[in-house]
Amino acid sequence: MTHDAFCSRCGARLPSDPGGAPKCAGCGRIAYLDPKLAAAAIVPHCGGIVLVKRAIEPAFGRWSFPSGYVNRGEQVERAAEREVFEETGLHVSAKWLVGLYSTPGGPVALSVYHAEVTGGTLSARDESLETGAFTLDRLPELAFEHDSRIIQDWLRERSARGPGHQGLS
Repeated sequence: MTHDAFCSRCGARLPSDPGGAPKCAGCGRIAYLDPKLAAAAIVPHCGGIVLVKRAIEPAFGRWSFPSGYVNRGEQVERAAEREVFEETGLHVSAKWLVGLYSTPGGPVALSVYHAEVTGGTLSARDESLETGAFTLDRLPELAFEHDSRIIQDWLRERSARGPGHQGLS
């Protein structure tokens, strides 16, 4: 069974492409019609958590966790680590899963990990306008509705894991 699909960016009709994600003829955007897995990380650093000011849509110019799509065949934890480096310049190690987040009808499922810095220097890179480490009492306005819930889940899990996970490094 086929159905008409339209580009969420420009509204053009998408071509039928049973073998993969169609590319919009109107604006060139790839339209992921199946649920796509993304990976993100909460990274404690310099007394706060690392956030990036997004240089891409959705939520261009707003603050969120370093994140991006998981590539086919890529381990989810490694995708989170890769995305942190690509957006912040920090090398990290994903330590534990904070949670998996999705919205009804949304095209993305987001896996979020707690990650620890192993090297690198915090700096804006591809897909980020700015980076920063923000204390929990001085967070900027966050980009996505689920970001506050992710922080609450992270705090609860960090507390449950005990004293070794309390401080923000």
